[in-house]
Amino acid sequence: MAFNSIGYSTILLVSALCGLLAFFTTYLVMPRLINKLEGANVVGKDIHKISKPLVAEMGGIGILFGFTIGMFMGIYTFPALQFELTITLLVILLVGIVGMVDDLIQLSSKEKLILLFLAGLPLIWVAPPEVGILYIILMPISVSIASNLTNMLAGLNGIESGLGVIAMISLTASCIIMGKYDVSIITFAMLGALLAFLWYNRHPSRVFPGDVGTLIIGATIASVAFIGRVKIIALVVLLPNLIDSALKFYSAGVVERHNHKPTTIGHDGRLQAPPEGFKSLIRWILRRPMSEKNVVLIVWLIGIFFGALGIVLAFILPLDPF
Repeated sequence: MAFNSIGYSTILLVSALCGLLAFFTTYLVMPRLINKLEGANVVGKDIHKISKPLVAEMGGIGILFGFTIGMFMGIYTFPALQFELTITLLVILLVGIVGMVDDLIQLSSKEKLILLFLAGLPLIWVAPPEVGILYIILMPISVSIASNLTNMLAGLNGIESGLGVIAMISLTASCIIMGKYDVSIITFAMLGALLAFLWYNRHPSRVFPGDVGTLIIGATIASVAFIGRVKIIALVVLLPNLIDSALKFYSAGVVERHNHKPTTIGHDGRLQAPPEGFKSLIRWILRRPMSEKNVVLIVWLIGIFFGALGIVLAFILPLDPF
C-alpha cells in the first residue's frame, strides 16, 4: 500500500477508530439479530450442555456487518488506500456469502473449497507486479485453506471468536512493529467486531457464529498475510488451527461434518471425547473429562502462545518483499 503524505500516527488513530466503530456496530446489532434469528427458527442445539438449549445460529452476520462499517470508515478516510481496502472488503464479503450458503444448505467439503477459492480471486488484483503465476494462484488458495482452518477448530462456546481475537491482536501488533501501519485498518476492524461478538458468544453462548462467522476470520488472516506481507507471522498465528486440521486429516482423512461423532457430556456436565473416531486438538485436550470453559481456556492459551510467538518474530524477521 502507498502512504503518500499520510502520517503513521494518523493511520494508527483512524485504524483504532475503525476498530471502535466496528465494535459498537456489532455490539448494538447483536441483540436484535439474535432475536430475529430465534424468531426465524435459525437456531442450533448446544450439545455441550446437559439441557441442550437452542441457540441462535449465523450470528457471524453481526461480525460481518460491524467489520464492513469499520472498513467503510477507513476507505472513506484514506483515498490512497481505497483500492487495497476495498479489495479486502470484497473478499471478506464474498467469503461471508459462502458461509451463509453453507449454514443454510450445508455444502460438501469440495464445494466449499471451490467456492472459497473463487471468493479469494479478487485478492490477485493487489499482487505485486513482479511476482509469477504460482504466487498469484497461491493467493486465492490461501484464502480457501485459511478459511477452512478457522472453520474446523470450532464447536465450543467462544472458541472460534476468542481465537480470532487473539489472532487479530497478534497481527495488529506485528504489523505495527514492522511498520505496516496501513494494514492495521483491516485488523483493527475485524478485532473490534470479534470482541463485540465474543461478549454474546462466550460461555454460556447466546449466539453461535455459524460458518459465516468462522470462515471470514481465516479469510481476513490470509488477506492480511498477502496485503501486509506478513505471511510467516500469519502462518504462526494459524498454527493451533493447523495442528487441529493435521490431527483430523491424519486420523480420518477428509470427514464430512455429518459423519463426525460429537464430543459427549457426562452427568456432571464435563465433556468427554468418544473412545473412537477422529483425533483433534479438542479431543487431545479431553484425554480426561473437563468442563467446556476449561477446554476453551486451554485452546485460547495455545492461541496466545503462538500469537505471542508471531509478535516476537515481527521484531526479528526481515521485511517480506512480496
